Amino acid sequence: MFQPKANLMIIQKAKEIKPFIVMEVLEKAAEMESRGIDVIHMEVGEPDFDVPVCVSEAVEQAFKEGRTHYTHSMGDPELREEIANRYLKDYGVKVSPNQIIVTSGSSPAILLTLGVLCDCEDEVIISDPGYACYQNFIRFVNAKPVKVPVYEEDGFQYRPEEIANRITAKTKAIMINSPMNPTGNILSSQVMKELTQFNIPIISDEIYHGLVYVKRAHSILEFSENAFVLNGFSKLYAMTGLRLGYVIAPEECVRPMQKLQQNLFICAGSTAQRAGIAALRLAGEDVKRMRITYDERRKYLIKRLTQLGFKIKVPPTGAFYIFVNTKHLSSDSYKLAFDILEKAHLGVTPGTDFGENGEGFIRFSYANSLDNIKEGMNRLENYLNQTLFPV
Repeated sequence: MFQPKANLMIIQKAKEIKPFIVMEVLEKAAEMESRGIDVIHMEVGEPDFDVPVCVSEAVEQAFKEGRTHYTHSMGDPELREEIANRYLKDYGVKVSPNQIIVTSGSSPAILLTLGVLCDCEDEVIISDPGYACYQNFIRFVNAKPVKVPVYEEDGFQYRPEEIANRITAKTKAIMINSPMNPTGNILSSQVMKELTQFNIPIISDEIYHGLVYVKRAHSILEFSENAFVLNGFSKLYAMTGLRLGYVIAPEECVRPMQKLQQNLFICAGSTAQRAGIAALRLAGEDVKRMRITYDERRKYLIKRLTQLGFKIKVPPTGAFYIFVNTKHLSSDSYKLAFDILEKAHLGVTPGTDFGENGEGFIRFSYANSLDNIKEGMNRLENYLNQTLFPV
């Protein structure tokens, strides 16, 4: 017998979630490629390298040994020990393996952290511009993102006085991301120290740590224990598809976060965790090689963009992004990005994806080969000549 279609009542926050525009650029580019159009991809923040050989061998060995079952909900004890060792070696901070929860990428780590900090209508301070998905995670737990503008002339550093003006009784956390997506800039140790003085938990997204080309990035744990560190293996080790991350949390928060993990995710993938152990122990030379290559691309791209008339007030020194002011071309970065894609066959990400204060900027990713980046810049030059100086 025919059953009438159910009346699906989709909740408002699901309807209102903003799209991740970089994926829409990527999807449009894929549609163009299906029609035989060659597109240079500088929109996506994904390493173009294969995983290190030691990682692929560890995955293969894990399958051979039958390590394909559930692990401890907090993660393989051996992996958590290696992560703790890495934070001691790189930052001089002692972290107990019992403070570490291994997750299927850093996104679940964000959700677990917000899940123990935020009640309905609580507030979390984020930068504008900043990583596009932070605000959506915050809204998903029924909290409110409070955006603090950061400025090009400051190298997109937080101004602590701007944060002070926005702190209320409902403020439950301050989010930082250094090196930063979308700007590639690194938060100074002085600003990090000043942020700890507010005595509010800091959520520090350190996913791009290790991809630093001048000086070094500091972990928030060097300055405060009142912090949650988000990190993972996707960027530094080119392990995006293996979906492996972790959160380092204050001891009193670990048990409730573990219970959330058990209910929402059970545990991270067992074979990916073995790959993580191999990466931390054996992939040092691979990381060094990738970092040298990224830096070569970074230097070239800064030079070429400057030659094309773009002003980069504070050159980025981390991650694999350059956030470029394009206000002299257009006040609508979404329209500009798709126009560049359509006419120049070059994928870039509109600044509006990263917040209202990102409007008027374009993000270029140099997670692509130098040959492709050079071709992308040639295409951009032709586009600019046709746009600014049409025949």
